[in-house]
Amino acid sequence: MPSDLVRPSLPLRPELAGVEPYGAPQLDVPYALNVNENPYAPSAEVVADIAASVATAAAGLNRYPDRDFLGLRADLAAYLAGESGVTLAPEQVWAANGSNEIMLHVLQAFGGPGRTAVSFAPTYSMYPEYARDTHTGWVTGRRETDFSLDPQVARDAIAELAPSVVLLASPNNPTGTALPASTVLAVLEAAAHVPGGCVVVVDEAYGEFRRRGTPSALELLADHPHLAVSRTMSKAFGLAGARVGYLAAAPAFVDALRVVRLPYHLSAVTQAVARAALRHAPTLMAQVSSLRDERDALVVWLRERGLEVAESDANFVLFGVFDDRRAIWQGLLDRGVLIRESGPDGWLRVSVGTPSETQAFKDALVDVAGL
Repeated sequence: MPSDLVRPSLPLRPELAGVEPYGAPQLDVPYALNVNENPYAPSAEVVADIAASVATAAAGLNRYPDRDFLGLRADLAAYLAGESGVTLAPEQVWAANGSNEIMLHVLQAFGGPGRTAVSFAPTYSMYPEYARDTHTGWVTGRRETDFSLDPQVARDAIAELAPSVVLLASPNNPTGTALPASTVLAVLEAAAHVPGGCVVVVDEAYGEFRRRGTPSALELLADHPHLAVSRTMSKAFGLAGARVGYLAAAPAFVDALRVVRLPYHLSAVTQAVARAALRHAPTLMAQVSSLRDERDALVVWLRERGLEVAESDANFVLFGVFDDRRAIWQGLLDRGVLIRESGPDGWLRVSVGTPSETQAFKDALVDVAGL
């Protein structure tokens, strides 16, 4: 384009002016531990099953995909029954292109102009973007200094703000903190008294990594029709590149999401990939156990070196506190280790990798921080 031409003025929504797109750095480094991916690639057996399933789907790509994908929803329900012990009908499950799209569906259905969504900070940085994109008001309450959520603080915020949506990440991102069932129940009780109604979404993107004895909010679904629990196949299943997220809720809740979804939003290829992976859930979950062990050992190691570490039920660890976290982050990057500047000032977040990746992180941190 000639330099003397003036770029035309576009009628961009005013609140989007100057906003940068969301995204963590994607850098070519030896050790990428910044976006909470599963470090283990699918096995050759899983890859072969996925490839065969995609080949079958490809033969019918001249046709639109199954719009309501009840086969995939039944497979997801069966997986959740095994993972959490909660029995669901296929009509109680919804899926989309990552849990990001699931959350967008929720805000499209239950948010909107004149309505408010509430969460408790620090929490997932995409939540306010879902609210912005659906013209939903966004307000955050506070977490405690240990990143837990005081039930009374939650009750008071909901009573004051009368939101239509409450978003609770458990385990929380970026802190890794899981919510006890009593806290979720307190939120549900407060939400039940909001005039006009209020839905509560517990975002369990890292739910499979929770420690023994940490409950899933799936156990509360039967008694709470305004509750939904979201999950993803990106983390525990190691399918971040497939973009499959899903949600469990009462059939009426799911039907509301069906109203706002775009037609044929989940491609036949995506459905085939997800169903193939679910056939190998036991094998893939074995990796989750090793990642839990690696996480717990990393927490101990960091604390032994005098660092503060948040309790984690996820596949990452939040640690600090540094006077200049950017310098620590840059020093690690200079040594080939990419982690995330995330959370309150002074804190950093590292994804749990393979043992060799974790060792590379430890060696670099000792060198940079003088531990």
